Amino acid sequence: MSAAVVTAVARDEGHHFSKPTRASIRLLAGLGVEGDAHLGVTVKHRSRVARDPNLPNLRQVHLIHSELHDELRAAGHQVMPGEMGENVTTRGVDLLGLPVGTLLRLGDAAVVEVTGLRNPCAQIDNFQSGLLKRVVGRTEAGELVRLAGVMGVVREGGEIRPGDEIRIELPAEPHRPLDQV
Repeated sequence: MSAAVVTAVARDEGHHFSKPTRASIRLLAGLGVEGDAHLGVTVKHRSRVARDPNLPNLRQVHLIHSELHDELRAAGHQVMPGEMGENVTTRGVDLLGLPVGTLLRLGDAAVVEVTGLRNPCAQIDNFQSGLLKRVVGRTEAGELVRLAGVMGVVREGGEIRPGDEIRIELPAEPHRPLDQV
């Protein structure tokens, strides 16, 4: 198996669907990505702020596996890193298969704790028509399957950049599967 690595990093000061990629981003412990619209202890996602602005921000960092971009390209969608709103694009990590509480050590110092799955919304189809049905599906049993990456909180800050190694630390068992956050 190939090494787990960061392939791209992105941030955006505004609440836009896509985020421009950067040479590096800095994660701030307990807050998120420095200079990103979702930075903060409490929720920053606009629909969640409208419901309750005092909820804890479990969506400080959005990670997507570049293998999803590969699958989307094979299905006719051109999606580049950052365009689906992620802060960190990875390769070689089964993000969707990780349990809640997994620690992702990114680069030399940064640590992100995985909190749950991103819940894709209709904005994805505004970005590219038909994309939502590629990142949300159902199992044969009718259970919803979300494929648009995972969310996390910053436990230890640090700068990360493309090419940085990702080290995975699973939480103690029993493992809890990811659900939407």
